Amino acid sequence: MTKPILIFGYGNLSRGDDALGPLLLEALEQKIDLSDIEILNDFQLQIEHALDLENRELVLFIDASVSCNTAFNFSKLEALRDKSYSTHAMSPSAVLQVYQSIKKQAPPASYLLSIQGLSFELGEKPTEQANNNLQLATQFAEDLLNNKNINFWNQQLQYDFS
Repeated sequence: MTKPILIFGYGNLSRGDDALGPLLLEALEQKIDLSDIEILNDFQLQIEHALDLENRELVLFIDASVSCNTAFNFSKLEALRDKSYSTHAMSPSAVLQVYQSIKKQAPPASYLLSIQGLSFELGEKPTEQANNNLQLATQFAEDLLNNKNINFWNQQLQYDFS
């Protein structure tokens, strides 16, 4: 049976701050009740991941980002055919678009938790700042997952991340 909530963290543990998505998943596995939550981890999003969205109520994508101006950012996703649509690595919005195209229905309510990363060099460990950002993002994600309803998640879109 498919669990109603999917948390999908992606990134490369060998590339410095790119590890933030998988590291957040590791932290959550120790802190939350997973009885109705599935955790999925991969290096990057690919077209096949659209099938992982089937029969979900809520989906949380988690990734490191150089474009975050704060420790982390939380946003609602929409299905969108963007430039990543035909590349090896896809954006979460492109994955939602693939789901919509193949299933002929709207994707589940999906959100992106972006954690500010600074250095993505091969062989590096996450930076001290990224680890601090990870702690803040982990607490935020715990709050989300302890309040598993779309209304609460939508209210968090107004959160002040500074």
